[in-house]
Amino acid sequence: MTGAMYASIGGLKAHMSKLGVIGNNVANVNTQGYKTQRTIFRDSVYSMYRSGSDGTQTVGGKNPSQLGYGSMVASIDLDMSSATYNPGNPTDCAIVGDGFFLVGNKDVANVIDPTDPNSFKSLALSRVGDFHQDANGYFVDGTGQCLYGFLCVGVTPEGEPIISDQLVPLRVPRMENVPVDIETGKEIPVDATTGKPGADAGEEGVKWEYRNVVRWPQYKNEGAAGGGGGGAGGGAGGADAAVGIKLKDAEKTVGTGDTATTEPLLPATIDGISFDEKTGCISGTTKDTGENIIIGYMAIGSVTNPNGVSHIGDSYYSAGPGAGDLNITMMGGKAKELWTVDAQGNPVKGIHYVNGSIQSLYREENQGNQGDPVGENDLPEGSRLNSAGETRLMTGFLEAPNVDLATEISELITTQRGYQANTRIITVTDSMLEELVNMKR
Repeated sequence: MTGAMYASIGGLKAHMSKLGVIGNNVANVNTQGYKTQRTIFRDSVYSMYRSGSDGTQTVGGKNPSQLGYGSMVASIDLDMSSATYNPGNPTDCAIVGDGFFLVGNKDVANVIDPTDPNSFKSLALSRVGDFHQDANGYFVDGTGQCLYGFLCVGVTPEGEPIISDQLVPLRVPRMENVPVDIETGKEIPVDATTGKPGADAGEEGVKWEYRNVVRWPQYKNEGAAGGGGGGAGGGAGGADAAVGIKLKDAEKTVGTGDTATTEPLLPATIDGISFDEKTGCISGTTKDTGENIIIGYMAIGSVTNPNGVSHIGDSYYSAGPGAGDLNITMMGGKAKELWTVDAQGNPVKGIHYVNGSIQSLYREENQGNQGDPVGENDLPEGSRLNSAGETRLMTGFLEAPNVDLATEISELITTQRGYQANTRIITVTDSMLEELVNMKR
């Protein structure tokens, strides 16, 4: 067998791989958010027939003589540049600029660890913002993956929204029907035994009625004994709280005594849901009360090398090796302007770290040192909540694929001709070998 035969076989394999890439690009010419790929060839290995020399004072130098063995696929690159945008539903979102939506199932929130920024990579990356609200109030995309961000957990006395720094699936708050003083609008205490307004409501001159009231997500201590949890009207637990402080939906108590159980309240019905294009703020109006509320802020994932992300199917990517660090960001530089709560439940200005002010303060720094607080200065730089820069949203649109069909067809023609040329080399080499074998006759 000759080297030409092996070289052409390598060329056939390389061109067939490129044909597969072109076919995948053409197949996704109408896939929302698809990013085109291209194939890069490199020449293959070489055998040294004669080495080169620099020459001497009397003899000139010689160039090396090498024989190559065809081509190979060096890389299949991903082009993350944007193309155009297609009109969609009112809650559809397209990212203008770099960055990805962060999506995943509800359990991913349990593995996010601010002391280990690599845990952020458990979330999938997406450029397809076909979001809607499911039956449980979660904001999900077309495949049912939850959109991650930062929830509103209450309001300050001045009416400013309080945003948790916990990276969780975004969902609408819960709603509860409770007795309210008609004149003051304040909630009336309910008797724990009867489940009805207590004696205060029965006093002469007090008029009350049942109204729907927004119940914000609460902090829940999943660790050891110690500080309790509460909403950001009440804040998080005290300084003796334990590891594993998470956000949970508001609940109500059903039954009394030993048989009492808790169950989540029904999600609020929200009309006119909108996404702010500059900040990613999700807001709406409660259908029952007509109250304008902020639901939360979506998070944007930013990687060091956007072209280095890996496909994982269903138009999702992962920030694997080659993509660099995954940073959690918020659009419009809004994080520094928002109100959040510290470990004691007090409103403070500015969100600086992902899961920084609540959960990490009670993380067990080392064995035998449970409850020793880990301050923000002790968190890795990768857990800092940065700004997304110039990245913004385009609402009511979905990102179109960046496949240029003219380019793909041109590449298809050159690939076909390259493949044919390699087959011709095999045919000619076979003919020469046949002549060689026939010399024996």
